[in-house]
Amino acid sequence: MLDVTVIEDPEAAAVSLDPIRARLLAELGAGPASAAMLAGKVGLPRQKVNYHLKALERHGLVELAGERRKGNVTERLMRATAASYVISPLALAAVQPDPDRFRDQLSARWLLALGARLVRDVGSLITGAAKAHQRLATYALDGEVRFASAADRAAFIQELTAGVSALIRKYDADGAEEGRDHRIVVAVHPTVKKPPTPELDQENQENQQSH
Repeated sequence: MLDVTVIEDPEAAAVSLDPIRARLLAELGAGPASAAMLAGKVGLPRQKVNYHLKALERHGLVELAGERRKGNVTERLMRATAASYVISPLALAAVQPDPDRFRDQLSARWLLALGARLVRDVGSLITGAAKAHQRLATYALDGEVRFASAADRAAFIQELTAGVSALIRKYDADGAEEGRDHRIVVAVHPTVKKPPTPELDQENQENQQSH
């Protein structure tokens, strides 16, 4: 099972977005199961679950993990092909974001368009590399920083821009015939705050009442 896979086909995307089928994908991500085993978990008849599983299988979202005899019946054990799925902008090709329409380094929507292109391009590269049985050379850096002020944030971005631009100028071999182009995307955005867990929320309420 892959850790994550990208859905590029519009029909496969539509299938994965169905609430029941999304629930089945989540259940099968935890391990192989038959239609009968899943029926009790999702509250549907086995025949109905089997119908949804066949739709998921047609689009490569689940696959056969094995078979087992149960009485006079042979059960098919299915598993998800990935632990998680990402829908590529290619699934909405006619309206996918295009970062080249406008360039505004301080625009959150331009950042979103860049992120969508990143999903699309890396998804296509993964598909191509898998078909060619080759390893895809990529790199990612993820981190967090707390700025004391807006001025510090602006200074950080200025230094980051200068540093990355200097590296690009240093290593860009525009005329190298054997070279390969690489895209570089650097992003800075506020961290999304996670909602408090019920336990922490209850603890905060008790603390407020005690004061």
